[in-house]
Amino acid sequence: MKKTERSYGMWDSPITPRQLALGLRLSDVMWDSDGETLVWLEGRSDRGVLVAKRRGEGACDLTAELPVRARVGYGGGDFTVARGIVYFVSSGRIYRQPLAGGAAQPITPPFGDVASPAVSSDGRFVLYVHSDGKDDAIAICDTQGKSWPQRIATGDDFYMQPCWHHDGTRIAWISWDHPNMPWDGTRLHLATLNVDSASLPTLRDEKEIAGSDNVAIFQPQFSPDGRYLTYVSDELGYGNLVLYDLASKASRALTSGKEEIAQPGWVQGERTFGFTSDGSTIIYRARVGGRDTLRRIELETGHVESFEQELPDYSLFSQVSPSPTEDVVALIAQGATIPPRIVTCSRGSRPRIHLFSATETTPRGDLSIPEQITWKSNDGETVHGLYYAPLNEAYIGRGKPPAIVQVHGGPTSQYTFGYYAQAQFFTSRGYAVLQVNHRGSTGYGRAYREALKGKWGIIDVEDTAAGARYVAESERADEKRLVIMGGSAGGYTVLRCLTEHPGLFRAALCLYGVSDLFRLVLETHKFEAHYLDSLVGQLPEASATYRERSPIYSADRIVDPIAIFQGEEDRVVPKEQSEMIVASLQRRGVPHEYHLYQGEGHGFRKTETIEAFYRDVERFLRENVLFA
Repeated sequence: MKKTERSYGMWDSPITPRQLALGLRLSDVMWDSDGETLVWLEGRSDRGVLVAKRRGEGACDLTAELPVRARVGYGGGDFTVARGIVYFVSSGRIYRQPLAGGAAQPITPPFGDVASPAVSSDGRFVLYVHSDGKDDAIAICDTQGKSWPQRIATGDDFYMQPCWHHDGTRIAWISWDHPNMPWDGTRLHLATLNVDSASLPTLRDEKEIAGSDNVAIFQPQFSPDGRYLTYVSDELGYGNLVLYDLASKASRALTSGKEEIAQPGWVQGERTFGFTSDGSTIIYRARVGGRDTLRRIELETGHVESFEQELPDYSLFSQVSPSPTEDVVALIAQGATIPPRIVTCSRGSRPRIHLFSATETTPRGDLSIPEQITWKSNDGETVHGLYYAPLNEAYIGRGKPPAIVQVHGGPTSQYTFGYYAQAQFFTSRGYAVLQVNHRGSTGYGRAYREALKGKWGIIDVEDTAAGARYVAESERADEKRLVIMGGSAGGYTVLRCLTEHPGLFRAALCLYGVSDLFRLVLETHKFEAHYLDSLVGQLPEASATYRERSPIYSADRIVDPIAIFQGEEDRVVPKEQSEMIVASLQRRGVPHEYHLYQGEGHGFRKTETIEAFYRDVERFLRENVLFA
């Protein structure tokens, strides 16, 4: 096919705003306890829908009336399934619904928020995380909803990942306290329950067996044979698997080295490993440099095998869920050019695809594969990132391309070798994309992540500015047409880059970005109420630092065109954070746009919002970058 020469950024793309808006969000997948039925959660516009697929049958929706979504912290831990029943969260209550059909019945009252339901092996009780917005706890209810639920573990600020031993008398969970975040330090608890037939179980013999304020524990899980409790610990600098023998009370590391098995605990219910049905092997996801490998390790010998031959097309895996009855694993899998799919896989055979999250009609010649790159920041330290070259099978560009420099949220997040529809939206139109994994990002070890402590608004800004200069100096991008883009914590970095490096970027895209650190501390939700203690400093002692690093107090230095996008119902970064910046831009006549979306929170979910967002972004870039 002969290519047409056309200016970068002006290419006709097969990836439309409507196409991006109609894609599904895949949050979780797991097996029923008989190994015959898969259940997964689809995000359709602003609604979560549970879907079941029994062996040999087609998929069917389970929750037609009730939207499925847990809201403890940032959410997650939306459902579980056991013994032919799915238990899910909707509007702050846990419901039960038979997979075979029938109406959903609430088993908890409408009080506070709940997440991460976990069912005992005999099907009598459900453990879960409960929050009333002030106090969190591990709670328990019966699966019929006959008894009033009880809080059985209290006193810590946060709880996550409750799980059952198969004997129904032992449980485990993790907890942590302010000012820590769950990747800073958590504690693993093991407890025995008093169980009788007359009332709900009560707690006894609770003890902490791992973790501390400086060691993060992730995803406790009992082995099917009941001998072990396994978890991920970052005590050695990376998240590695640890096996705790319940009889001898001894622990040993199963993995080591610079691979990351943990996931930052932004949401409940995340799983990166699971036991095979016989309990002899663990299947886990190992991440190195943003790329995943699915592996299996034998507990007795330590022998490790990978699924590279079975899953050669995929580079990112989540919600690992081995079958409880056979040697098959279900998970959400994706690649740099493959949108997320629900997949099952066994050794020696090709994976089976159960669901596509997108139509996958875009020609491979229009999908850019990222290049892993590094550069030096202003202090000489190495920074990581992914570079996407502009790509379209119909066009060739003139000169050097404009570039979108993207900053992730968190700031404890990471750009990986997964499918980023947003990046492909830009590259197929003739933009280059640089995704910055500045210091503070996860995935490169604890030391790299903790380099941001006390320096948020400094290191992330300089790492991002250095990355923008690097792609320009290496002729990967046009230095006069650089655009910076980010949301939430990434939006904060966007605003700080504009105040500290005016003129470096031709334009900016800021999504629900933080502009006033003082207001963030006062107004944000409980989960992040003390996050800035470590990122910036403790108030009131660090007041001068908060003022210095809050973009609103240096907003008069913003001179570059900017488009600001905000959800009206954002509880994490309220709309006032954006509107203060907008007011400054209006007073000074700085070119800007402000888009406030009704019914949206921290991140956009509605189909109509997403479509409008991409149309406005494309127009804004043409007016302020391509035609300016």
